[in-house]
Amino acid sequence: MSQHVPPPKLDVKQAGLTALQLAGQDVLLNYERLMHETNGLGAENALSWSVRSELKPDSVGLPQVWMHLTVDVSLPVTCQRCLGPVDERIQIERDFRFVETEAQAELEDDESLEDILVASQDFDLAGLIEDEILLDLPVVPRHDVCPVSLKLAVADADFAEPSEKPHPFAVLAGLKKQSGP
Repeated sequence: MSQHVPPPKLDVKQAGLTALQLAGQDVLLNYERLMHETNGLGAENALSWSVRSELKPDSVGLPQVWMHLTVDVSLPVTCQRCLGPVDERIQIERDFRFVETEAQAELEDDESLEDILVASQDFDLAGLIEDEILLDLPVVPRHDVCPVSLKLAVADADFAEPSEKPHPFAVLAGLKKQSGP
């Protein structure tokens, strides 16, 4: 059995200054929201992750911390056609730029191509990984071809076709004939 290496909490500024590079492999069991999405299945599935940080100059030449994140995991979710389990492979490669304050992140987020996050001394890398996986899950997971044949019509065995009902205005037509001119 391989050694599980959960993502640590990071001091973002220090990670940028040291050009930090980390990688590890964890299990789904350590991610509560992912376990909820999989209905408790795949607890021992491997979640591979790596992170690389660096300093890059911003538009005025000041150094900003950037982080490149990669994640690879297979999640057993429920197929919405056959309701059986389907393995969804999630592969993520994202870049994040860190800023000093939440207000600055809000201000710059709409105009930037990369994701903007707020730097901290105890940045939750595991939480970021879990968030990114959840955002990457398909809205309607399904097999390309379901392993079981699908019953696409439903009817009870003792269901009888309804007898033809008279037209609702037929009674009025009869009354009109009786009253005469």
